[in-house]
Formats: sequence, structure tokens, C-alpha cells
Amino acid sequence: MSVSAFRFTCVASYLGIVPYERALELQQRIGQARAEGKIGDVLLLLQHPPVFTVGRFRGENDITGLPETLARERIAVFHTNRGGAITFHGPGQLVGYPILNLKENGLGVREYVGKLEEAIIKLLLALGIQAHAMEQYPGVWVGEKKICSVGIHVSHHISTHGFALNVNNDLRYFQYARPCGLSGDVMTSVSELLGYPVDMETVIEKLLLSFSETFCVSCEQESDKWLSILDAPNG
Repeated sequence: MSVSAFRFTCVASYLGIVPYERALELQQRIGQARAEGKIGDVLLLLQHPPVFTVGRFRGENDITGLPETLARERIAVFHTNRGGAITFHGPGQLVGYPILNLKENGLGVREYVGKLEEAIIKLLLALGIQAHAMEQYPGVWVGEKKICSVGIHVSHHISTHGFALNVNNDLRYFQYARPCGLSGDVMTSVSELLGYPVDMETVIEKLLLSFSETFCVSCEQESDKWLSILDAPNG
């Protein structure tokens, strides 16, 4: 796709490993700035320390690990306002938080979710993995295994939250919950499917290409300039 085909620019930043609470606050501040028209679209890419996040549609009943087990494994539990059920985030998993104005991009909520799935499917294809979406279970699947979770929140046309792609993360943590109400055994990862660890920088590079193509935006990479706004008095 030529540069002239891009409708908008999206600033993409990789932040490394960021605690979930800090990333949530960052999304809220950037989302507010986006709603006020102070900035354009943003794509935050990062990893989280071990944490279960509980969506709006299912509760902590889907956590099967005992409290003492979660404490031993240092897994936090966080309730959030995104859609979807419970999921796990941890090192080796690439998390993407697109903060987009859906109205300006001409997208409805369902179409937006479909495009997130499409971008991940294209990324996986570039890595040699055939993946697909399932209407009854948002996210991306390889056969009967789930490789990417999707859960979003939209307010005043601005999207927050997004996707979590299993790249090199330890899948045993999923045994302590029922992701999407299913057995933890349903989860897989890029490295498990390919049989070797995959460089995260390579995955990010291919993701930016697939995201640009799918959303018709030009992803401009910038070094971390976002985390510092959390320390500013007025954001």
C-alpha cells in the first residue's frame, strides 16, 4: 500500500514492561486528550507483569487458582471496564492498546473489533501461521487453540484497551483461570506453534505493517514519550 493511500497517521510506541495499573491510567489520559482533539490516534505496545484482568461480562468465578497460589506466583487481579471475560497478561505477551477516534476512522464498534482480529491474522500469516476469527469468541484462533484475546472499551468514539497476543509467554499461567469460560488448555502462543522463541521486535515490526494495511493508517514509530505524562501534574 502506498503512503498516499493512508488516511491518517497513528503514533506507535513500544513501552516495554509496564504495570497494568500504570498502563490503564496512561490510556485514560491519552484517551481524554484524543477526545479533546489535542492529539491524533495512538497505538501503545507493551508487556505487563503477571496479572489477571476481569472484564465486564464475567467475574472472578473464572479464576480457578487458589489465592495462595496466585500470591506465590505474584499474579495480581484487576477489574477493568473493557468488554470480554477474564484474561491473563504476562511477560512475553505483546499487548496493544489502540487509542483511536472510531468516528473519524469511519468505524463502528463491531467493525473495529473485526479489524483488530484481521490485523493479528495478517501478522500471524507473515510469521507462517494460519489463523482465523470465531464469531462466538472474540479474538484470534489457530485451529481450536486461541492465540490472541481481544477486549475493548469505547467512550465518546474513543477506543481503549485492545488485544493481547501470546508470543513467548509462559502458558501455564492460563491454568489458573478459564479464559472466555474455557479451559486454560485452549491457549497457545507463536513460539509454541513455531517450535522456537520469536524475537519480539520482529513481531512488532510485522504488526505495524499489518495494522497500517488493515486500518489504512501510517504508523509512525516514536520512542517512549508517553510514560512521562503520568508524572506531570496536569497530564
